[in-house]
Amino acid sequence: QVQLVESGGGLVQPGGSLRLSCAASGFTFSNYAMSWYRQAPGKERELVASISSAGGSINYADSVKGRFTISRDNAKATMYLQMNSLKPEDTAVYSCNARYWNRVYWGQGTQVTVSS
Repeated sequence: QVQLVESGGGLVQPGGSLRLSCAASGFTFSNYAMSWYRQAPGKERELVASISSAGGSINYADSVKGRFTISRDNAKATMYLQMNSLKPEDTAVYSCNARYWNRVYWGQGTQVTVSS
């Protein structure tokens, strides 16, 4: 069955770093565009970053440009989000998303909390 499993979340101090991973199984990962979304309490879900199937096209939300880096390893069927210079406003549940034509899959999410 299709699975997207996020890991790497946790509690970090402002200015710190975290690396999120999204491990995929049950579908042809290399065909799918991948994205990271986040949702903070009381706020709408926000697209954080996206990467095309081969990794040649990458986009970021303005709020994370220069601090976050999205990447993928198609051989390992895994996507990553390196998050540096974290701010309290980055606190949210981060979820990965896979998209190919009309097929869309979501992971369960991982909590990221930025607090001193």
